[in-house]
Amino acid sequence: MADIDALLAELTRAEKLSLVRGTADPEGTATGYLPGVPRLDIPPLRLVDGPLGIRAEGERATAFPATLATAATFDSALAREQGAAMAREARAHDQDALLAPGVNLVRVPHCGRNFEYLSEDPVLASALSRALVEGIESQDVIATVKHFVANNQETHRTTVSADVDERALRELYLPPFRAAVEAGAGSVMTAYNRVNGTHMSDHGRLVGDVLKDEWGFAGYVVSDWYGLETTVGAATAGLDVEMPGVSAGPDDSEGVEWPDGIPDASRAGLFGDPLADAIDDGSVSADRLDDMVARVLGQMARIGLLDGRDRPGELDSERHRDLARDIAARGTVLLDNDGTLPLSDDADVALVGPHVHEAKLGGGGSSETTPFRSVSPVDGLTARSEGTVTSARGIPEIESVSLFDLLPFVDGGRGDESGPDEDPSLDDAVAAAEAADVAVVCARDATTEARDRDSLALPGRQDELIEAVAAANDRTVVVLRTGGPVETPWRDDVAAVVEQWYPGQADGAALADVLYGDRDPGGRLPVTFAPEGTYPTADERRFPGIDDIARYDEGVFVGYRHFDAGEDEPTYPFGHGESYTTFEYGDAAVVSDATVEVTVENVGDRPGREVVQAYVRPPATDGVERPEREFAGAQSVVLDSGESRAVTLDLDGLAWSRYDDGWTVDGGRYTVEVGRSVVDVRTTVGIDC
Repeated sequence: MADIDALLAELTRAEKLSLVRGTADPEGTATGYLPGVPRLDIPPLRLVDGPLGIRAEGERATAFPATLATAATFDSALAREQGAAMAREARAHDQDALLAPGVNLVRVPHCGRNFEYLSEDPVLASALSRALVEGIESQDVIATVKHFVANNQETHRTTVSADVDERALRELYLPPFRAAVEAGAGSVMTAYNRVNGTHMSDHGRLVGDVLKDEWGFAGYVVSDWYGLETTVGAATAGLDVEMPGVSAGPDDSEGVEWPDGIPDASRAGLFGDPLADAIDDGSVSADRLDDMVARVLGQMARIGLLDGRDRPGELDSERHRDLARDIAARGTVLLDNDGTLPLSDDADVALVGPHVHEAKLGGGGSSETTPFRSVSPVDGLTARSEGTVTSARGIPEIESVSLFDLLPFVDGGRGDESGPDEDPSLDDAVAAAEAADVAVVCARDATTEARDRDSLALPGRQDELIEAVAAANDRTVVVLRTGGPVETPWRDDVAAVVEQWYPGQADGAALADVLYGDRDPGGRLPVTFAPEGTYPTADERRFPGIDDIARYDEGVFVGYRHFDAGEDEPTYPFGHGESYTTFEYGDAAVVSDATVEVTVENVGDRPGREVVQAYVRPPATDGVERPEREFAGAQSVVLDSGESRAVTLDLDGLAWSRYDDGWTVDGGRYTVEVGRSVVDVRTTVGIDC
């Protein structure tokens, strides 16, 4: 491996400064670019979006499902495979660092970027964060975990302060980042927002003290794009690289109105001449610059860039296409089913919805992908069915939104996603439903980076469409393709409800796999579905905040923890997901202080996949509010009809602990609940601490 100290000794100060500030990529494909130092055989470092697949400018790549769909599999091994596949595609595009994964907790159900994240629960998010990073780094690509930290809304994201106490930070928002660091992430990206009044790029306590000193993070910390606030504050806080380092937009940006959620792209170059001046006047030490450079070079050396290691890539391969389809199907959640699903092979199906002729690839923003191929719901079901598949849009298309449509200097976003040219007719959709054995309605939301949803209701006339089709056919299946929870006011009037999230390029093929029962629905909810006004962030003070302060005074009671503690019932609880078969649980047994075992049997007449979940209920503690129970781990298992298996569950220590000026485990008897969701407990066992 290259001698970093020797390289530092040979670098001039100007060369060092060039390694901590981005500049334009001569090839125009990288999202971020450090130019390298040809004199010393230091090559460029190329950084590329993103969490759902590679977004290299003008290039194509496998469009994987939304990260939230990956999370719904509750399967770390599958997430690890996805991370490795995305890294191989990054290498195929000659990129060195992947700006992924996004691991922010889902605190606000309206957040426009929830589809990029992993869960409302820190244990599940940490397990998947760790797996994605391990997969990316296994292919000699730098994983860039983001957005550090408490970046839980897009509204006012460049100015809002997340006012959050230390306990909530430690128990909820920091663990997925710590898991990524422990898994070997080479880079961490700071968020745009402030935490307790200080911008994250300037946050010395969280970046310097916690991330680097306490956790021992040895990689480099990079700003979000145009997310640097000050030169001296950022450098002394521990930020190492400014991105993109160059201004965007018109040469004269004076008078440009930057929309809410969009950083001022004319403010760049703070780690250029201003950093040199700060070193000259002693505001930033020369040693700090050396540390910044050493961290960048260290990661370049680790992945083989400094020794010319051969790093072949792989793009649009059969195994990547199969993996995208597998994740999309495995992440699909069967929310309700009266027996209509799975469909019979020869059923005549009316496929209804404004976008049934196109694959739902993802949300808007830096995670957008352009695949080589994609499968629409119409194509997927038509290819699988032995009956007749008719389609009708029913209502006008739902307008797509994208970060790139919001930028004042960019003309257009992803372009037209519309289907056939004919005007949609609700009457035609109803007629198709009446004539079919089964009606399948595909509904979607529209989310993007830099914007939060105004409502959890489905946009447009989709609720009206669902109600009309359900009135025409009592075997109506609703397929939701959403970036998070949505309202389902018609759920009692339909035969089945399926949550597909944003399924990526394999959309229609994966949908057919699940609807026809070729795969048992393996997904479970990584977020709680509930009526809009019942979430803890329904209070304006908490979201979007008042006077640019979002108060996290719900503390650790986020997601299912909030519903456990209150009177409101969720529509579909955390961990929920039905199957096409039936599972029975035996008694749980303690294997060790951190492991329990339970026998699960498939007593149905078909194969199925069960996600066995464990929750820890703590003993009563005087004067300390704790969640009623905390998710501690899960194990996915496939069982044939009549097969049983002993399933071992490793219980994450975070579920036992609480933070009070340090980590502590209260003494007493803990109850481990094992079951199918946070509310569907099948067996319990006690453990004394």
